Amino acid sequence: MDFTKLHDLIFEADTPNGKLFDVVLLIVILLSVGVVMMESVPEISLKYGQELRFAEYVFTVIFTVEYVLRLISVKQKKKYIFSFYGIVDVLSILPTFVEVLFPGIGSIRVVRVLRLLRVFRVLKLVGFLKEARMLQKALWESRRKIMVFMGTVLILVTIMGTMVFMVEDHASGFTSIPRSIYWAIVTVTTVGYGDMAPATALGQTLASIIMLIGYAIIAVPTGIIGAEIVKASNTNTQACVNCNSDRHDDRAMYCNRCGEVL
Repeated sequence: MDFTKLHDLIFEADTPNGKLFDVVLLIVILLSVGVVMMESVPEISLKYGQELRFAEYVFTVIFTVEYVLRLISVKQKKKYIFSFYGIVDVLSILPTFVEVLFPGIGSIRVVRVLRLLRVFRVLKLVGFLKEARMLQKALWESRRKIMVFMGTVLILVTIMGTMVFMVEDHASGFTSIPRSIYWAIVTVTTVGYGDMAPATALGQTLASIIMLIGYAIIAVPTGIIGAEIVKASNTNTQACVNCNSDRHDDRAMYCNRCGEVL
């Protein structure tokens, strides 16, 4: 049986039916996340608990059917099952089945909010796929620079936190090096909770230095990612029916991963 049309309907958005499918899926995802949120409000859950439970069962059935259709429409099923979105799809329906089989496990319900991650899959329906892919590629390409940057910041806050711990007393809240490092992180990120503050002149001088460094640090990740976005190439909405890869150039006729005709 040829599942090419089914694959095009579910995984792509350059046809009217594909766009309609993604629009409906997006609405269902947002509604299901809304149900999860409302269940966490005691007043709403107490008054409309049964209605929300019924709605959750309906959403679970819809997502289960969708998952099965996605699974049978791809050739390499194992690769899809263990892909990022494949795991998210399973986690979006698994809590309800677990709750039915084991009624005492209620805390697992919150896992269903992971359905919100599936919104990224349907960004293509409103023409945002190229922008989403550019951002994804920029983040991936800048990962090493970001890791080096984060390592530098970690070393900085460790040194500054230790120095403040040495000049401040316990009465100011700097009771240990870890707590002092926590204060340094809060300060360098310009969050400033105010739960801890240096009282000595030397400590305040160090705090001022950290604050000034913080302003410079904030701009670094933006510049790194921004430079990679400029270099990012365009992509299209074509998804490979064989390996499900959708990172192709605009004029690509074959999958750049497995060679399948697009």
